[in-house]
Amino acid sequence: MSNDSQVEVSVVIPCLNEAQSIGIVIEKAQKALAQMGVRGEIVVADNGSTDGSVEIAQSMGVRVISVTQKGYGSALRGGIEAAAGRYIVIGDADDSYDFTEIPRLIELLDAGYELVVGSRFKGTILPGAMRWSSRIGNPIITCLFNALFGTQVTDSQSGMRAFTREAYRRMGLQATGMEFASEMLIKAEKLGLRIAEVPITFHPDRRGRPPHLHPLRDGWRHLKLMLTYSPTVLFFLPGGIIVLVGLALMGSQLLAPIEQPLWIGPVRMDFHWAILGSLFTLCGAQVIQAHFLAKAYSIAHRLYENDPFLDWLSRVLSVERVLVVSLLLIGIGFVLDASVLWTWIRTGYGALVSGHTRLVIFGSTLIALGTQMFFNAFLFSIIGDAFVQNHTVSREQADHFHADSPSFPLHTAPLRGNRDGSRTPVQGTRPSRTEG
Repeated sequence: MSNDSQVEVSVVIPCLNEAQSIGIVIEKAQKALAQMGVRGEIVVADNGSTDGSVEIAQSMGVRVISVTQKGYGSALRGGIEAAAGRYIVIGDADDSYDFTEIPRLIELLDAGYELVVGSRFKGTILPGAMRWSSRIGNPIITCLFNALFGTQVTDSQSGMRAFTREAYRRMGLQATGMEFASEMLIKAEKLGLRIAEVPITFHPDRRGRPPHLHPLRDGWRHLKLMLTYSPTVLFFLPGGIIVLVGLALMGSQLLAPIEQPLWIGPVRMDFHWAILGSLFTLCGAQVIQAHFLAKAYSIAHRLYENDPFLDWLSRVLSVERVLVVSLLLIGIGFVLDASVLWTWIRTGYGALVSGHTRLVIFGSTLIALGTQMFFNAFLFSIIGDAFVQNHTVSREQADHFHADSPSFPLHTAPLRGNRDGSRTPVQGTRPSRTEG
């Protein structure tokens, strides 16, 4: 292969001690490339093998690169960034994915899709190919994934995928572990890339060693990643519920006479319930504020998607206005607490009635809430500077930002090549709807 710019398909294989299967996988990939009649390459991204995997791969004439940062995602990112093809195919080195099925994925890229996922659940899972825990866990994670991000995939954890190099550049993937698979789909959906699935056959692996996948640890990493990309579900919904419960508990105390506690039937609801309500209100309010901080950070630094509500909120609630509101809350809280203090002094430091204790709880809650808002306003301002700057540039300029970032040494491919050798401009994408 004399000219990397002519490479059409790159097959990237992450590898860590796969001596028993790497040769078989490379042979199948070579067969697939020959079957398609394209100029291709095979890149083995080695992650520290010590069993002779590297020597086997080198003896078969493929490119082998060493990726020092540990992790499945790290190995894939290193291999993809070293690849030269317009189209990139990834798959595991344990022969669980049949690389002779690569042409079926490439056909959909030729048809205009930008990410093609090989679905094991649409295809065939051979006996012994998938552990019972994965048969249960993968559909659960996929169902949750679809609910959070509005996708319609059937196998969000599939390790066999094909995508354009331009799509990879735009996604700017950062995951280092198994959660790489989830991050790719999340960003592809949020960027509006055209996604498709193709049925594939999942085979028993030939690794002859314990699996790199740890169901509990890696399942948690997938879940954590999905939640961090869904701040509404992670923060806003639970925060809102907690606040409503807190306000209900505190509000019920407003029905009580000043001299005595509130009775609801045989149940005595004294100021202790106001204390609990205050706790819930403050915790929920902090979680809701964390939602807006996380949302602004996500848009400014990780995802270039528009959020109309946050746009509107950033215009209506400027930092100065939030500071004024927070100071008003603190002021009202001090007035309530001071009124109780004055009553206590005026009555000769005697015992206070239940209503006075409730007023102290209300006032202290407002002081704490105002203090939260005051300092979170400055934190939002720090993050918001990048958020506002992000909204002053176009999507294309944002893509150039990713391309220029030292964190992502990404390839650019402004033109889409055709099988006949001609090249046409890459077409814009529409809002994504997963197709299969």
